[in-house]
Amino acid sequence: MDFAYKFPVVKGKQAGREYFIAMVPLKMLSRLFPNEEEYVLPEYRAQRKLNESRIPVISKYITDNRESYVFSALAASIDGQFEFHESKDGKGTGILEVSMDARFLINDGQHRKAAILDAIEEDESLGDETISVVFYEDQGLSRSQQIFTDLNKHAVKTSNSISELYDSRDELAVINRNVVGSVRFLDEFTDKEKDILGKYSSKLFTLNTFYTANKRIISGTKITEDTEDILKNFWGTVTRHIVLWDDLVKHEISKVDLRENYIITQGVVIQALGVIGNAFITHPEWNLDEYLSKLRDIDWRRSAPQWKLRIIRPDGKIITSNKAIALAAIEIKKEIGLELLPEEEEKERLFLESINI
Repeated sequence: MDFAYKFPVVKGKQAGREYFIAMVPLKMLSRLFPNEEEYVLPEYRAQRKLNESRIPVISKYITDNRESYVFSALAASIDGQFEFHESKDGKGTGILEVSMDARFLINDGQHRKAAILDAIEEDESLGDETISVVFYEDQGLSRSQQIFTDLNKHAVKTSNSISELYDSRDELAVINRNVVGSVRFLDEFTDKEKDILGKYSSKLFTLNTFYTANKRIISGTKITEDTEDILKNFWGTVTRHIVLWDDLVKHEISKVDLRENYIITQGVVIQALGVIGNAFITHPEWNLDEYLSKLRDIDWRRSAPQWKLRIIRPDGKIITSNKAIALAAIEIKKEIGLELLPEEEEKERLFLESINI
């Protein structure tokens, strides 16, 4: 038997089956893993169809973070003959020799592979770097499909909140963490891991809610060295003038009551406040505290008539669409005395017509 590939590997065992871990130069990936399987019907391949739109995103991640990018291992099956020659120390290390007629089938990581090859075209020096590949013995299509399922079935998508908590490359994510952490009420009642809170959660907001609201605030502007202080000032001022939040701190209202009977902790309202914040970015001459102090006088009850059909459905459920965010922001602007933009006036006119007012 002729061997074409020789990989230094570490041998392991799972479920009684041997597998091997190798460090493979990135430039070898195109030779090891051809793309023809992507064009076979799904029932006859061991991978999902390649999503071309993901490749440039991942490729850009590599090239933009040339000194710090990181990838987890690829998983592949060897369809063909191979032999493992253990080293003299007998500790599971050795050389894996694979027949030149063998095929390597990716079970997990095809998008990483495609993006790596795309990045190498832009930066050839990447080719000499390595990625770990876990090799399994191919035991037929059914087994390969099962490996793909097992590797992906129990994977849980990272929440946006925890991604933003840990992300040091996203400038706004860093600022958002600092802003939330600096406003005592927000820091205490913001969940920094979850994107969805339960009815009896000890938290009221998610980190992602403020991240998206802060994107609305700075929309149309560039992040500068003053951005963080501007956002801290805005949310600190908002917090001082939401009476219900103060009542919660004083234990005069419960979190459950606040969530169920009022709208001031709802994501749609936090986003609407983001729209309000953008108005102050556009008009820095406006007195922030003077206008936001009027938040104290707004009726935040779910049952208040101004919210009906604006952000509250007939069945009492919250509407979370961009339209609802815009309409909530318009109502808040009206109540605190901010002038509406022409497009907001038109949206309000159409809304009032739709509910026959």
